[in-house]
Amino acid sequence: MRFLRFGMQGKQILLAAAVAVTVLFTFYAVISSRIEELEKTKNRLEQAVAKLQVDRVSWGQFKKQTDVENADVDMAVADSDDLVVIYNRVPKTGSTSFAGVAYSLCSRNKYHVLHLNVSKNSHTMSLADQLRFVKNITRWNSMKPALYHGHLAYLEFGRFGIRDRPVYINIIRDPLDRLISYYYFMRFGDDFRPHLKRRKQGDKETFDQCVAKDGNDCDPVNLWLQIPFFCGHAAECWVPGNEWALQMAKYNLVNNYLVVGITEELEEFVAVLEATLPRMFKGALDMFISGEKSHLRKTTNKKPPSEETVSKIQESNIWKMEHDFYEFAKKQFHFIKSKSLQGDSLKPFKQLFFYEKIRPR
Repeated sequence: MRFLRFGMQGKQILLAAAVAVTVLFTFYAVISSRIEELEKTKNRLEQAVAKLQVDRVSWGQFKKQTDVENADVDMAVADSDDLVVIYNRVPKTGSTSFAGVAYSLCSRNKYHVLHLNVSKNSHTMSLADQLRFVKNITRWNSMKPALYHGHLAYLEFGRFGIRDRPVYINIIRDPLDRLISYYYFMRFGDDFRPHLKRRKQGDKETFDQCVAKDGNDCDPVNLWLQIPFFCGHAAECWVPGNEWALQMAKYNLVNNYLVVGITEELEEFVAVLEATLPRMFKGALDMFISGEKSHLRKTTNKKPPSEETVSKIQESNIWKMEHDFYEFAKKQFHFIKSKSLQGDSLKPFKQLFFYEKIRPR
């Protein structure tokens, strides 16, 4: 009997121990789950607090820097009223179409657009004029925010001791298409100012005929324009076929331009600008798509080149360098576009970063 009672007691003890262990494990699981939930809640709260702090700072800075009432502008950019954009437009790249959109938006978005007219159609300035220009646009506060546009080579503001540099944008085009467009433009003009007499008006020689007889107006040396525009004011930039100029143009495009679009994707370029600089370009895409100025200037009587003409031009080292630069710019633009816009919809991505774990609280 004693042995039986002892056996029964042993079983009861084991059963009690099993129950206790089960309760402990259940309690531990519940506590662990609760701790995990609390940690997630804490992270969400920190994110919410961080967002509130950033919004409060952004709003406070904006209120200090502008007294424009009821302005239809994006308030996320605190210093947007000091914005200065330079569009050193390359001829025959769709620049008039884009400039037309900027002019149409300036009253609504409350900024100024100014055309830079360089005498004798020169694409470079004297050193004295460079300094005057730099001082003008950085100190002309009554014009800010402002977009300056003109056929001017890239100008490095840092070499003049300027701390607040402007934002550069530009558009480039397939180099042979650009040259052909310019060739016919100088003979037949365009639909923007059809009655304006052009320098080569009356000359009905086609581009193919010009290339066949090695004419001056279709010489591949005339392709050398987009590289020097991005290279700048250095002497080497304007030497056709200069390798240093090509590398400097690539460097400036990547490091000193906010974005460089391509003529063949002008709509996407406008969408990227609106997503990036809404203070100036809010509403630009809708205006470009539906407005009358989206295809403002078209060259008259432009004829496509023959295969023989294209092959002959492509044998030129200058064409190869300009084409290399164009493909480089196109690759950079496609990368920026993929990070800025949601596919074919052209809608911008929402902000994908936030601040957390801000200390001290």
